[in-house]
Amino acid sequence: MDYEKLLEKAREELPESVFQRERFEIPKVRGHIQGNKTVISNFQQIAETLGRPVEHLLKFITKELATPGEIKPKAVILGSKVAASKINEKIRQYANNYVLCPACSKPDTKMVKEGPITFIVCQACGAKNSIRAKI
Repeated sequence: MDYEKLLEKAREELPESVFQRERFEIPKVRGHIQGNKTVISNFQQIAETLGRPVEHLLKFITKELATPGEIKPKAVILGSKVAASKINEKIRQYANNYVLCPACSKPDTKMVKEGPITFIVCQACGAKNSIRAKI
């Protein structure tokens, strides 16, 4: 078999999801303002979509928005009034920093801690990039 045929065969055996460009859709924040607090009812779902722990995502959001936050059984409560558009913007920023592969831009990554350094390892292209401890 020549190289071209081997490449063709390998490409045929790849899952279809590898070729889809916009399969990664972050859900928009659902919630409401209650007094001087913001209640987000689908925060758990957003974290699952991103494939990251709720605590990690919340730590990033609270630091970026400079507001306290806590995880409750059915929601996340932020300690101040925050517009949904601002929260969505910060979640998109989180995805760019901690989820999407810097090499191929696919969301198929895992966070791996090796000693003091945390890496994003891409399951699609195999790239391994260290992430700065921003949180």
